[in-house]
Amino acid sequence: MVKLSSMLTPRPSLVVGVRVETSNVRTYYVKLPEDVNLPKPGQFDLLYIHGVGEVPISVSDIYYDKRIVAHTVRFVGSVTKTFAYIREGDIIGFRGPYGNGWPLYLCEGKDLVIIAGGIGLPPLRPVIREVARNRAKYNKLIIVYGARNPKELIYRYEYVDYESIPNTELYLTVDAPDETWRGNVGVVTALLPKINLRPDNSIAFICGPEIMMKYAVKELLNMGFKGNQIFLSLERRMRCGVGLCGHCQMGPYFICKHGPVFPFWFIDRYFWVDQI
Repeated sequence: MVKLSSMLTPRPSLVVGVRVETSNVRTYYVKLPEDVNLPKPGQFDLLYIHGVGEVPISVSDIYYDKRIVAHTVRFVGSVTKTFAYIREGDIIGFRGPYGNGWPLYLCEGKDLVIIAGGIGLPPLRPVIREVARNRAKYNKLIIVYGARNPKELIYRYEYVDYESIPNTELYLTVDAPDETWRGNVGVVTALLPKINLRPDNSIAFICGPEIMMKYAVKELLNMGFKGNQIFLSLERRMRCGVGLCGHCQMGPYFICKHGPVFPFWFIDRYFWVDQI
């Protein structure tokens, strides 16, 4: 049995790479110690900066052969803003992985619809990787992603790779286009009725701003999806990662411990969907 103290103690880990995504978003590649378990798509880790604090960050990529895990960070809070000073070769604290991942086993033999908004794409990026690695297990892959403006779209250098995955459709949109944008304009949910979705044989994974997730769920339900076909990642207010601090408690459950990925029927029953 793993001791609780070891679960709460950050392990020194080496930052082996940093990639700029946007003006306030970067991806950090962390080499994990040999005795730390590799995460699954949808799980999260706690990253600690000495003297500043720690913050829960979803896993945005997994290099299984090299034991390297990527975390995409947006500089918005007191801890995450400090990541702007982290460079390759620095040591940060790491603990995890925590939480439940995306239920990819339910998607085998079905269409998979990925709906992401803004910084909600990183937790879903490992799912795209997993489908690409095991393409024969899944039917059509549909990726719907939007941001406030073109400059806030992350991983733009990968979109060609996404479209090259067999039987995959990529839909991009922005709320406010600039003079260079030639794609869709509007919120992510406005795209859904224009896409040929098959509610009878599909699973949807959603992550992004909570208002976006709320209306994406509403649109999918209107199209015929059921509550057990829709999964969301709720990543708010998590702190300890193991359900002790109560910071992320919703009703009798803890997002960090029982989530962050939940089926919609569960959220609707226990979390009172008006809260998302």
